[in-house]
Amino acid sequence: MLYTLAFILGGIWGSFCNVCIYRLPLEKNIIKGRSFCPLCEKQIKWFDNIPFLSIIFLRGKCRSCKVKIDLQYFFVELISAISFVLIYYLYGISITTLLLIILTIFFIIIFFIDIKHYIIPNELTFPLMFIGFIKSFDPNLNQSLFPNYINSLVGGLFGYSIIWLIIFFYKNLRKKEGMGLGDAKLIAVVGFWFGWFSIPFTIFISSLVALIYSVPSLIKKTSDMSTQIPFGPFIIIGCLVYITFANQIKNLFL
Repeated sequence: MLYTLAFILGGIWGSFCNVCIYRLPLEKNIIKGRSFCPLCEKQIKWFDNIPFLSIIFLRGKCRSCKVKIDLQYFFVELISAISFVLIYYLYGISITTLLLIILTIFFIIIFFIDIKHYIIPNELTFPLMFIGFIKSFDPNLNQSLFPNYINSLVGGLFGYSIIWLIIFFYKNLRKKEGMGLGDAKLIAVVGFWFGWFSIPFTIFISSLVALIYSVPSLIKKTSDMSTQIPFGPFIIIGCLVYITFANQIKNLFL
């Protein structure tokens, strides 16, 4: 029953993630106003807004204008639901579970906003920095995953500084923008949440995944080394890999 509840709650929060993914880049209020079809702007009835089920019953089309519903809505809800179940499976009912659920919700929103709009809103990174640092004062948290407040502070500053330096030197050498400060803030989030040791690993994995992602288009010459790509999703992937293997990584290097 608890796994089912976790799945349902994940789907509900996934639906909220979809609202944020659509509204935050447009600077619209994410709380006020009911959901509506982006094309015909008709309000969506409650029975057409049930996670997973509604899109199936509607056969993937808006009830009013019959335009296909973006599959992103379904996948976001599914990713959120599965994430909730996995976190509960690993950490049970605990503060660690609550914290990782909060991080998951923010990461899902950042992931899809950056893919679509190439931005990472401060409204998402600043609260994550604050939560990541404040939680580090609790000595009862999972010490193998979360750092103490000194490690957290060093991690946040180290993460931001290293990306800021990359941006600074790239801009001065190439005379154009490279990465954005949103990426620096997201790396800072990783540092505040998981300490300084998570930064080099996350940057390495995210860069590796970004390279693998870019290689096919470089070979086909549909893009070049100056083509803009959203780096936020790769940072999130790198962070998730670190979280998954945190103990093994620390035992290997420390």
